Amino acid sequence: MGIFATRARRDAQAEAASDAEAALDVRQHLLPARFEAVGERLAASRDASAACAMVGREMARDGADLGEALDGLRTTHARVLGGEPDFRAVRALCVAWSEETLGYLHQLSCENPQTGLASLAHLRAGLSAVYRSAEQGGSSTSTGHALVVLDLPLLARSPAWEDAFEPTLRLVRVAESVRIAFPGGETIAEASPNRLVVLAQREDLLAQRVGLLRDLVKDLAPETGRARVWIEGLPAYNHGAGLLLDEIARG
Repeated sequence: MGIFATRARRDAQAEAASDAEAALDVRQHLLPARFEAVGERLAASRDASAACAMVGREMARDGADLGEALDGLRTTHARVLGGEPDFRAVRALCVAWSEETLGYLHQLSCENPQTGLASLAHLRAGLSAVYRSAEQGGSSTSTGHALVVLDLPLLARSPAWEDAFEPTLRLVRVAESVRIAFPGGETIAEASPNRLVVLAQREDLLAQRVGLLRDLVKDLAPETGRARVWIEGLPAYNHGAGLLLDEIARG
């Protein structure tokens, strides 16, 4: 039993000495920030997958893009081993970076909890889904859907004397009016402080719904000021729809 214990201690000491030597050697290579642990594993001829995963998560949390993370991994391999990173290392880093990024995105709400309005990013995602569905079905997005834009300039202005919650209350009232006109679960998003956008189906009742929305918002005129409501046709391609949303948001 003592022989095996002694051998185990010797192996542990040898491994610790190897790690220490590798760490000293790595410091001489001037590796990219955060990649020191990866370099130490490589210098000790040990599997660096876990270290790569740790770096991927850290860089995602710090806001670094995947390209920057892969460049750091490639530089580390080149300086320590003089070659390219292997598949296991690349996969470990990419998977960890992706999982951390997706976890962060899933924590973001797709709607404003105070008003229930979707974010502009959520509307973009919904538009992309509409284009994908139309492409797969061989139909035209421009004839199947449209954007209904509601512009209320007063929503973007908040007098100094006004209660801090009053703009939000006005927006809630406007959002309720939009839902009365479009009660079918359409995506209703806040494109800018003074503009709301509805992703609606082009149907026979669309014009009537828009007319109803105009009347409902007109009843709120003392609170919201002069309002404009119009229909924007969708471009043939998703990229054009993104540019259209940008234009609406800037208006």
